Amino acid sequence: MKTPVIVSLALAASLVSLSASAEFAKSEDAIKYRQSALTVMGTHFARLGAMANGKLPYDAAQAARNAEVVALVSHLPWAGFAPGTDKGRESAARPEIWQEQAKFKDRADKMQTAVAERLLPAARSGNLDQLKAAFGPTAQSCKACHDDFRRR
Repeated sequence: MKTPVIVSLALAASLVSLSASAEFAKSEDAIKYRQSALTVMGTHFARLGAMANGKLPYDAAQAARNAEVVALVSHLPWAGFAPGTDKGRESAARPEIWQEQAKFKDRADKMQTAVAERLLPAARSGNLDQLKAAFGPTAQSCKACHDDFRRR
């Protein structure tokens, strides 16, 4: 039963990644794109955190849906960090993103892995304790990138 959902998510992520890798007409467009993707991802991740921390009632179906959105959207923002997008629109991105591309990519990859291998299966399990156990380490993978590459 989960196979169609997994295949659908994989196909959607592939299609979105292909379209996101296209160049943006203006650096402002790239910045807006990445900020929008990060906002969507953060919103759905925060909902999972609220459930894991008891600030929202646990709803297994909602947890699974939120984790699926996070998993899909976790592949999007990176295309918006193209060369030349370090200036322009108000941004929390630090210059180190463009100076330390390998480290930045590594942080993004680690977050995507944590989401795909820990958070998503835990949210789909229907078990709050599994969600709680997966949420913290996944949040740490987000924080690691923010600590190095995001202005406070």
